[in-house]
Amino acid sequence: MSASQGAKDQVGRLLTLVPYLNARGAVPLQDAARDLGVTPRQLLSDLKVLLMCGLPGGYPDDLIDVDLDALQDPDGDGVIRVSNADYLARPLRLTPTEATAVIVALRALRNGSGPETREVVDRALAKLETAAAEGSEAPRIDPGAEVDADLALLATRLQDAADRQRQVLLTYYVPSRDEESERRVDPRGLVTNSGFTYLDAWCHSAEAPRLFRLDRIHRAEVLEEPIRTEPEAPRDLADGLFARSDETTRVTLLLDPPARWVVEYYPVEDARPRDDGTTEVDLLVADRRWLDRLLLRLAPHASIVRPDDLTGSFTSAAQATLRLYS
Repeated sequence: MSASQGAKDQVGRLLTLVPYLNARGAVPLQDAARDLGVTPRQLLSDLKVLLMCGLPGGYPDDLIDVDLDALQDPDGDGVIRVSNADYLARPLRLTPTEATAVIVALRALRNGSGPETREVVDRALAKLETAAAEGSEAPRIDPGAEVDADLALLATRLQDAADRQRQVLLTYYVPSRDEESERRVDPRGLVTNSGFTYLDAWCHSAEAPRLFRLDRIHRAEVLEEPIRTEPEAPRDLADGLFARSDETTRVTLLLDPPARWVVEYYPVEDARPRDDGTTEVDLLVADRRWLDRLLLRLAPHASIVRPDDLTGSFTSAAQATLRLYS
């Protein structure tokens, strides 16, 4: 192993070691080595490097302190004790410039790293990039948010697939049909809207671009097959999930109180509560069949206000459904 490769792997081990020690406190060297999958000798070597890590400044009070006497002295008890690292338990605050510098450094480290090191680096990158994407002046990075970290790790893998122009096989949950479907897609990149992150991709099943919400992706397998469509940048969602085009129709619905959940569940252009308890909502609809299915679910608590020509489509769908019962 080259010196460069050895240094990269050691950084990966340290990224695992620090939260491990922070969560467990004092732990025997033998137990820690077993849990981390390294030899006690290697772990001791890593701890000596940890002595030189800490907050910016490099003064003794800024660096992490490891009780090496307990590990190297013949009379020592062989227990790892780390001090002057209380700040590791607090959410880290970075300026955008600092966060960018760390992200760039981690991406450089990731290139050429082994699978185990790459997994650790990917988790760190996922947390940093998620925090930076929030756009706050000083992003908060919570090392303990495992669920969010898993989602952010998925985002990192999907963005990497988009950067490398590789197809992805998705298992995706469709709420409107309450079912999972398998989709082969050409990823274009990640976009955010209303607090959710989406994969913008060309869907081979639909033969059209689609948005896939990350928290509804149950499985994502990055394939080695290159994308089949021309590479494109992800769409801009500044104007909402459904950009206005010739293929979309602005539809106004009148909702009774039992159907008011539509406002919370679907992206609507506008919602206007009325004195009688009903609500008028405006939606952009790209597929009349989707609108018919929605109205069938809401019946009899929703009706089309405008445009009038869509009422006939829903009436026909409702009559066809009733015929199935007779």
